[in-house]
Amino acid sequence: MALQVEGFAIVSDDGMLADSSGVMPPALLVDADQAFLSGALDRAAILVHGRNSHEGQERSPQRRRLIATRSVATTAPVPTDPNTLLWNPGGVSLEHAAEGLGVHDGTIAILGGTDVYGLFLPRYDIFHLSRRPGLRLPGGRAVFPGVPAQTPEEILIAHGLTAGPRRLLDDATGASVTTWRRERGC
Repeated sequence: MALQVEGFAIVSDDGMLADSSGVMPPALLVDADQAFLSGALDRAAILVHGRNSHEGQERSPQRRRLIATRSVATTAPVPTDPNTLLWNPGGVSLEHAAEGLGVHDGTIAILGGTDVYGLFLPRYDIFHLSRRPGLRLPGGRAVFPGVPAQTPEEILIAHGLTAGPRRLLDDATGASVTTWRRERGC
């Protein structure tokens, strides 16, 4: 099975992806970043996220997804959404859960939250880290466990990923994206 694990997140200067109430503030919703994300998700075989994370886009209902949760032993269907399975990462492998949605290869897009992003740190092939400068979210929800004691970039480096060039997404906000890739042999 050839699954590629790819993460996507936009964070504030202090590495947060949501405010202290767990809500992504409008200032983190940069149109150019949303367009970048939407294009990537259209190509993904499956999306993985926690119960509070969701991309909320027009094509969201058509996308296959795994919702990471401890509320099931292995996997379980979501009666209202035939494209979605509840998945307990402690109960069954990602590969087995993907097979439950008929997926044997392709990109697995990781969309958060903190614990889900952290779960995949040893497995990311690619991580797209977008930054929204000039915004701080004190007491907010961190992109990875260990933030803000370490920056998201320090955590990615510690897990064997290497930064590519930074690409400006939006002149008005200064939002940019850096694509991190796992070094071969790590």
